[in-house]
Amino acid sequence: MYQAPIVKKAFQILELVARGEKRMTMSDLSRALGISKSTIHGITRALEEAGALIRDKKSKRYTLGTVFFELARSGYTRLELKDTARPFMEKLMRSTRQSVFLGIRSGNHVSIIDIVESKQDLKITSPIGTRVPLLAGALGKAFLASMDRKRAVSLMKSIGLRSFTNNSITDPKRYLETIDEAHTLGYGLDDEEYIQGVRAAAAVIHNPGQPMSAVWVVGFTPSMGAETMVGIAEETRKAAEEISRRIALQSFNGQM
Repeated sequence: MYQAPIVKKAFQILELVARGEKRMTMSDLSRALGISKSTIHGITRALEEAGALIRDKKSKRYTLGTVFFELARSGYTRLELKDTARPFMEKLMRSTRQSVFLGIRSGNHVSIIDIVESKQDLKITSPIGTRVPLLAGALGKAFLASMDRKRAVSLMKSIGLRSFTNNSITDPKRYLETIDEAHTLGYGLDDEEYIQGVRAAAAVIHNPGQPMSAVWVVGFTPSMGAETMVGIAEETRKAAEEISRRIALQSFNGQM
């Protein structure tokens, strides 16, 4: 098995700093790991630049950077959201008979963190961790509809409206109209705008203080006809609201 020596040494340094009873200097790290000071210096400097380590200017001793706490918090948030949303996603899959996705906004993308696949032979699926463009189809409409108008317009302009299929909405004025509709309805729709032959409905999960998240249903157009889309979208909105209420209740109980 191939191992990257520098990466291994970097983790050894981080583990020592994290577990050490006292803060360690470069000399302490060198002695403890049997690594030259020049190597330690190069690695710790890179870790400092990445925000993984902080070196006190006076004592020259190291502590872990805030990036680790941010990553740990983000990871915990994802696990907590997945556990909370999963029963509602399974219920939504049963009622719509389509695949149900859960994702968290990460910059200009949405990262898929959980999926409940449809039981049908022909279904839409995607690996956990897949990143979807923020303004793709139903997701973009749902997310921007949950923002104030000024922020939504600014985000739309900065990211830009891409053409994924012939149905993609690239006209800003028309796109803003669909956002207004999504705001009124409580969900965003995708009529083959992101993937040809595929429709979707998405609704935002309200989780104050955490990265924006959403639940969405995706299926092939023949199984998500115009008449059934409204029902599926309403079910998606209700699921997002139920997840949001459960999160709020858990937060309230956690504060008691």
